[in-house]
Amino acid sequence: QVQLVESGGGLVQAGGSLRLSCAASGRTFSRLSMGWFRQAPGKERDFVADINWSDNRQYADYVKGRFTISRDNAKNTVYLQMNDLKPEDTAIYYCSASREWSRTYNYWGQGTQVTVSS
Repeated sequence: QVQLVESGGGLVQAGGSLRLSCAASGRTFSRLSMGWFRQAPGKERDFVADINWSDNRQYADYVKGRFTISRDNAKNTVYLQMNDLKPEDTAIYYCSASREWSRTYNYWGQGTQVTVSS
């Protein structure tokens, strides 16, 4: 099992920035892939970004150049730096974790709300 606790969501104006954090516990963090997903009202949960155990990163096209995912293995924490936020980025953002040496996401946090006003 992996326990995930997100923080850092909130209300921001369009063009602003937020940094989300997700603290993980329960498995050897450095062996996990970590991801961020989001779900807007009435829509399905979508992939945003992820980072694997060797720092390989993937991004959804709609966040490339604006969002950056990073990890700190010493703190068992993954981050999502979000810049140039747009109203369409408004969603609940979920942190996720894989099992060791995988990129399939099995564990989920409770989510943190991000609201971008125009």
